[in-house]
Amino acid sequence: VIEERLVGEEISFMVVTDGVTALPLLPAQDHKRLLDGDKGPNTGGMGAYAPVPVVDAALAGQIMEQIIMPTVRGVASEGLEFKGVLYAGLMLTSDGPKVLEYNTRFGDPELQAILPLMKSDLVPLLDDAVEGRLSLTQCQWQSGNCACVVMASGGYPGDFQIGKELHGLERFKDRRDLFVFHAGTKKDRERCGSWGGRVLNVVGGGANLEEALKATYEAVSAISFDRAQYRKDIGHRALRKTVAK
Repeated sequence: VIEERLVGEEISFMVVTDGVTALPLLPAQDHKRLLDGDKGPNTGGMGAYAPVPVVDAALAGQIMEQIIMPTVRGVASEGLEFKGVLYAGLMLTSDGPKVLEYNTRFGDPELQAILPLMKSDLVPLLDDAVEGRLSLTQCQWQSGNCACVVMASGGYPGDFQIGKELHGLERFKDRRDLFVFHAGTKKDRERCGSWGGRVLNVVGGGANLEEALKATYEAVSAISFDRAQYRKDIGHRALRKTVAK
């Protein structure tokens, strides 16, 4: 199989659709490689941030018009009824956005960086998709950015260790500006231990990406378990562009 090599930045573009209308979520950028500088083996995702500054309103409109809606209409033309989440992995090339893959689910860890920015209630939005009412629905977003950093087990994505006790989680019990999503943990009485490759998704927000990353990494530094690993450069592409400006 011969494929065209696509060069550019990869983004995740998710929409909720009722089979006729599609409502876009904020674009996000995942970090698939295990190590800083996009090195090391591929993983399920080591972190993400949203929104993506390179995707402005014009580019988002182009993606909807040239990629998402033709796909929604194409599925319907085949006599198929698809209602749910359409997740496009896109490469932003010099010739415009190109599709790398489609998934029919939310993206992980992208969604963890998107949902804290949603003012609207997610459940009615999904109900509207099921009932075919998305043409009457609007999704409200708050300003600012969110960043998600994945804390993974030692050895991940290969043979990883489990059963390592997590420390520091109690510090975030009453916080409303930070989220710690449990991905691969197991609670045994009062003890919480690692129980998977990707253990925690730590999410922080801010008025801009720098503030969001600062809050997130401060939280990450307060959590520990034996041989925990995480990337220290989430958002580096967007930050590099900010510095260049």
